[in-house]
Amino acid sequence: MIDKDLLSIQEARSLVRAAKTAQTEFAQYDQERVDSIVKAIADAALDQAEELAQLAVEETGFGIVKDKKTKNILASEKLYKAIKDMKTIGVLGNDKEQKLIEIAVPMGVIAGIIPSTNPTSTTIYKAIIALKAGNAIVFTPHPSAKKCIGKTVGLIRKVLHDCGASEDMVNAMSVPTIQGSEELMRVADLILATGGPGMVKAAYSSGTPALGVGAGNVPAFIERSADIEDAITKIFASKTFDNGTVCASEQAIVTESVIADKVKATLIAQGGYFLKGEELEKVKRIMERANGSMNPDIVGRDAAYIAQLAGISIPANVRLLISDEKGVGPNYPFSKEKLTALIGFYVVEDWKEACEICHALLENGGVGHSLAIHSRNEEVICEFGMKKPVSRMLVNTPSTHGAVGITTSLFPAFTLGCGAIGGSSTSDNVTPLNLMNVRRIAYDLNNMVCEAAPASSNSENIDVNAITAMIVEQLKQMV
Repeated sequence: MIDKDLLSIQEARSLVRAAKTAQTEFAQYDQERVDSIVKAIADAALDQAEELAQLAVEETGFGIVKDKKTKNILASEKLYKAIKDMKTIGVLGNDKEQKLIEIAVPMGVIAGIIPSTNPTSTTIYKAIIALKAGNAIVFTPHPSAKKCIGKTVGLIRKVLHDCGASEDMVNAMSVPTIQGSEELMRVADLILATGGPGMVKAAYSSGTPALGVGAGNVPAFIERSADIEDAITKIFASKTFDNGTVCASEQAIVTESVIADKVKATLIAQGGYFLKGEELEKVKRIMERANGSMNPDIVGRDAAYIAQLAGISIPANVRLLISDEKGVGPNYPFSKEKLTALIGFYVVEDWKEACEICHALLENGGVGHSLAIHSRNEEVICEFGMKKPVSRMLVNTPSTHGAVGITTSLFPAFTLGCGAIGGSSTSDNVTPLNLMNVRRIAYDLNNMVCEAAPASSNSENIDVNAITAMIVEQLKQMV
């Protein structure tokens, strides 16, 4: 009998070896050639955006085709526009006055961990930012999304071949086991981790440098000065986008008692359904597994599906199932992350109490990630921005769309760092600049006073432009 784990480990080693060889050659390409390859991949992914979205929904059962298509477009067309002028190869800068030269250095081979909730878009996104920075990438796909991820990788490899580059710059494991994924992370040069807390923790424990993301448990505060109709419309757009599979989607609404009735009425008018009594208990029973973790059977599902699974009847127009919640913590499932059509509802007396509830919700599984606020009171917005433990605060915008860079100026990304407080090594929306090192060549500034001997004036005669040209030639020979 074939040992599947051994096969997976061997495959990981083989793919990384091939990727290292390919990356050695790729590292000699200039910025223009790298950019032309990246553009070709973005164009091909954009052309196949809908087909890949359909494959992802068919295979995983998560989400909505049109929304996954939007994600694929963000990961290709919009991402390319954001990075097309970004300098990532060779000499980045030459400050003649300060006598400082900066050179981009690729990380090498990246291990890319791909979740089942955003499989094709995350694959496109990670491949493009890796290549833009001169790196190869090997993916370990979530087993339940292996086919659609494989199709996406195949598309990218064809473009690489057509552009005269090695296909081994981008590859994916065909036998993704836990042991094989661990080996991939061990032998790669950097890990780019998007997935569940267990996988991200494994990435940081591998001994290999890692960029990982934490869970999102995003509170959305509707403050008394907000345009309530606009706020609810945007929360619905965000929370129902791809059936809530983006980790930046709202998980709880917090509002003030003075406007609570109007907020509730607006929620109901737009398709919210407040669960009560036995209905609520039945839904709670299917929300989590015995260990308190999220039930995968409800992830990425709409309200009708969840109601049917729970054995309750709801009106046909319902888009979100809502629970009035009083507490935060392990015994309150609506206070946790819910990547589906479920959301908690909290009423507080004022924005100061809202601060406390939002902080507690973030500490309950979303610290460092994101927070949404709907308000026209700049003082309150500033207070939240200064004190809430998040890496991105989204103001008067859908949290999902704002966090990934659709409706805001944030970098278009599907790897959203949570900072040190969230157990992440970055608070950025990860870009190609996070995937390279910078080597700095610094010349003496002739500013040291030395009594033993007069300062040499040789440095004044250095032709920095000539040195830079030599460095460029040397880079072409570098591994």
